Amino acid sequence: MTTLPRTILVVDDNPDFLEQMKLQLEAGGFATVTAESAAQARELVVSTGFDLAICDLMMEHADSGFGLAHAIKRKDPRIPVIMVTAVASEAGIAFDAASKGERAWAGADVILDKPVRFEQLIREINRLLKLNA
Repeated sequence: MTTLPRTILVVDDNPDFLEQMKLQLEAGGFATVTAESAAQARELVVSTGFDLAICDLMMEHADSGFGLAHAIKRKDPRIPVIMVTAVASEAGIAFDAASKGERAWAGADVILDKPVRFEQLIREINRLLKLNA
């Protein structure tokens, strides 16, 4: 029995990061859908099926990723969201999604600092999608 690859929505306003994630995820056996803005991603949330989302925090606005994560969770609360952000290095503000309250506030299941180590990202994807690593 052949199973279809899991689809990951990747949203980031940095085209280099977006392309890097797309190449690495597809090499890892995932299908990808990409968006260069939270606004473009909101359209995809309505029209496209995906199993997990990786979203930048700071796009059109400093908190665009939070709004997008909440929109994804409104569509389907079971879709895991990984927030990636450089806000800690740029503004000195640290976010976490360790507690249930923090995850609900952020709309994300995991928050990772940029630069993201791909091995760490894959571990989180596998954990959230309950895949065998």
